[in-house]
Amino acid sequence: MKIATWNINSVRLRIGLIERLIDEENPDVICLQETKTQDAFFPREALAAKGYRHQHFIGMKSYNGVAILSRQPLSGAGHKNWQGREDCRHAFASLPDGTEIHCCYVPAGGDIPDPVANPKFAHKLGFLDECAAWWKKRKSDGKTRILVGDFNVAPMENDVWSHKQMLGVVSHTPVEVEKCAAWQKAGGWHDAVRHFTPADQKLYSWWSYRAQDWDASDRGRRLDHIWVTPDLAPSLKRAAIMRDARGWEPKPSDHVPVIVEVG
Repeated sequence: MKIATWNINSVRLRIGLIERLIDEENPDVICLQETKTQDAFFPREALAAKGYRHQHFIGMKSYNGVAILSRQPLSGAGHKNWQGREDCRHAFASLPDGTEIHCCYVPAGGDIPDPVANPKFAHKLGFLDECAAWWKKRKSDGKTRILVGDFNVAPMENDVWSHKQMLGVVSHTPVEVEKCAAWQKAGGWHDAVRHFTPADQKLYSWWSYRAQDWDASDRGRRLDHIWVTPDLAPSLKRAAIMRDARGWEPKPSDHVPVIVEVG
């Protein structure tokens, strides 16, 4: 099985880019974040025409939104609200073999890394804490799961262009890194992308729109992740971050697709 995750930053605006991803990689499952559309306007027909007839999505106008698109039937589809908000950040469904797919979009957290001065950052930290507590309760149930999405945390030193300069920047602050690690440990998750790329190598999935030349400056962050339960780790075959997609036209997302193959 090949699974792709992508913060698409508007599924309707960038449906052509999704079609290009399909043509180039042909994933079995595609998970999207920041679909930014109400369910009635989700481009279900266009994606079904590309082979993804099985779809589960939950969205809202202009913000957030997550989707799971599959070539195989989905069952047990649902969604979870976090921090008491109905803001369309987590969808899940099961594949025919019983594997649960979870697509999650963690809040960005604003620009100020202070939970007192910045309510958005406080919300993000609480979100990560709640994720850890929720997954800890499910760790021992023996189910095979894949958790993907834009977690808005670059957890490792080489997941950012400069560890030293990014320590005070939201997404790589010590408190976020600590809480993301606690979430990963609580669920017993295995980092499927770093499984293939050693910790001493740089790895990014996001480049800011603010950069005049994102490729030349290369000030990236690895915000997009694929985690698997330990039983899947021995079956991991490949991981890829589609860096070139940051330059796809027209109007690329600031994130690129992350792909993992399990066989």
